[in-house]
Amino acid sequence: MPALASDVADPALAEAGARRTAFAERAMPVLARLRERFAAQRPLAGLRVAACMHVTPETAALARVLLAAGAELHLAASNPLSTQDDVAAALVALGVGVHARHGADREVYARHLDAVLEARPHLLLDDGCDLLNVLHRSRPDLLEGVRAACEETTTGVLRLRQMHAEGALRVPVVAVNDTAVQLLVANRHGTGQSTLDAVVRSTGTLLAGATVVVAGYGWCGSGIAERARGLGASVVVTEVDPGRALEAVLDGHRVMPMAQAAPLGDVFVTTTGSRDVLRPEHFAVMRDGAVLANAGHFDVEIDVRGLAAAAVEVQRVRAHVDEHVLPDGRRLLLLAEGRLVNLSAADGHPAAVMDVSFAVQALTLEHLASTDLPVGVHEVPGRIDAEVARTRLEATGVGIDVLTPAQERYLSSWRAGR
Repeated sequence: MPALASDVADPALAEAGARRTAFAERAMPVLARLRERFAAQRPLAGLRVAACMHVTPETAALARVLLAAGAELHLAASNPLSTQDDVAAALVALGVGVHARHGADREVYARHLDAVLEARPHLLLDDGCDLLNVLHRSRPDLLEGVRAACEETTTGVLRLRQMHAEGALRVPVVAVNDTAVQLLVANRHGTGQSTLDAVVRSTGTLLAGATVVVAGYGWCGSGIAERARGLGASVVVTEVDPGRALEAVLDGHRVMPMAQAAPLGDVFVTTTGSRDVLRPEHFAVMRDGAVLANAGHFDVEIDVRGLAAAAVEVQRVRAHVDEHVLPDGRRLLLLAEGRLVNLSAADGHPAAVMDVSFAVQALTLEHLASTDLPVGVHEVPGRIDAEVARTRLEATGVGIDVLTPAQERYLSSWRAGR
């Protein structure tokens, strides 16, 4: 079979990328079991899959599962700053069509998305609704051949539900992000750990005794807040949703509007899925040395342009750290240019987290290969969530109870009394 079209920085890096992928796979037993079964059953044989994902060793582990299943795989990067060029090269060596270069500008990024769609895929794996957005807005000529898609982010699912409500969505999409296992493992635990890893790694900040302001208290925000407190920080939460604000209060955090939190914070982390969460009026009252990080998918949560306009000087002081000097001499430290900080300034979720997340995606693709769904945003079948959780527990030596027949009868009948 001829090699698939690709655009990577340096094919000679393939060996290094393969070694790093093998290291990540040590912590990914669920994908290993799936790869073994898929190689025998070939559930994706004859299908073209286009993916827009972070090009990391963990993604390469998923790619190996999909190739074992028989898929022809085309991959574009979902964030140029998270692209790891050695992994991209290793994937090309495996036979994947990869369009990803670290630090690619917006023009190249857009060209890469278009390139994977040109493969005329049957199934899509999307991250932030990027592929589906291009497909609907710029390349509707390619819609006809797309059977279904998976979306793995909160931001992407939100956009897709809006598209469906407006009658703009033209393919069925499964909200992989919304499964119980994904929300718990990837969003809360994965984002919670990897975001703070990025802050500490890039700045050397001591979180013990610091005030960390977390904007948004969904699954990701609550995970970040929990881990910041575990490291000794005082946590302030800002929210627009009263239910989530109440949850944060009951979890023991201070809750207030951002206008009140801005003068208090040493570290700010946005994780709302919205835009302009940190704005010039907040920058104007922040402490000298305040760290600004974004854990939301798109680089719009921090008003980066407003921050640059307010500064009299901007300089790169450490890797992934841009110091903005304001007219009064205060310095605000923007991490990763306001992009997704845990993947731009660190390594993203631990491999053990992505083992669970990507297993849900692989099993969902298997489901979509043999199922016709109507246009809309659909849930992952509950059996897939349970299978992934059960397999992960078994692989790590954890056992759980099993219902007795009497318990099953009791739980399945409304007539049963005491």
